[in-house]
Amino acid sequence: MKSSTKSRNRVTSSQRPSSSGGQSANRTARATPALPLLGLRVLVGRARHQASGISSSLRDLGAQVLDIPFIEIRKPRSYQALNSALQNISIYHWLILTSVNGVESLWERAQKLGLDRKCLAHLKIAAIGPATKRAIEDHGVRVDVVPKEYIAESVVASLRRKVKGKRVLLVRARVARDVIPRELNKLGARVETVEAYETVVPQSSRKRLRAVLKSVKKRPNVITFTSSSTVKNFVALLGKDRRRLDQIKQLEGVNLASIGPVTSSTLRGLGLRVDIEAREYTIPGLIKAIVVHQKKQIRHPKT
Repeated sequence: MKSSTKSRNRVTSSQRPSSSGGQSANRTARATPALPLLGLRVLVGRARHQASGISSSLRDLGAQVLDIPFIEIRKPRSYQALNSALQNISIYHWLILTSVNGVESLWERAQKLGLDRKCLAHLKIAAIGPATKRAIEDHGVRVDVVPKEYIAESVVASLRRKVKGKRVLLVRARVARDVIPRELNKLGARVETVEAYETVVPQSSRKRLRAVLKSVKKRPNVITFTSSSTVKNFVALLGKDRRRLDQIKQLEGVNLASIGPVTSSTLRGLGLRVDIEAREYTIPGLIKAIVVHQKKQIRHPKT
């Protein structure tokens, strides 16, 4: 059984993606149920240290993956606010974490301050999604709330009857949407927001991105966007060429894949299409949406 499994998943020389510039209809006719993305070129724009998960999963499905980060995670300019919050953690009732990056930054600072998981034992903890929940639980800490949808609005809805009169610590990126603190304050909570990290545009990606989009042989069939920041940074990396996208047709034949409605809204707000949107706002959900879309393309290719 093991050998047959390997043989089904092995990509032979006849199956490997062609280096020609033809679009997906020509290449994906060779896709198989085990390799539904065979021959598809997918550009992954996640931060370098986070791209391996989505990239490896896409490759396992037969895709040819291009890793060009649209976002870079950096330490905050100052840890003063986060350190102070951790040193006074006993005054809070709730802790909200909105990303794996926030979890790891908080944990790193706690260790540097000589604190362990016991200091969080009194807290109720909310995580915005399953990946953040797993990151918290990996440190031996219980998560009390994960919203039904992995967006800020759903976090607010899940805490609506739980935070009145409570002190809430929100740990997040330096620049982020203000939905959670604004709406929870309206509900009677006292929210303190602290910066755990910041996201910046990786300038080293600029030349690579422009070159790939202009190349007939390398231009991706799909570009993934996993947050509003990746969308904004994508546009920033294109720079002056962004204004000429329609004229030079850099995105012709390229499907833009969004992890969820907030990211989709950012794409549309910047004048870009949304060709694929995940129903479950997670990396696995995004990959599934790409697979579903690709199967439809094979069944009903554009003429």
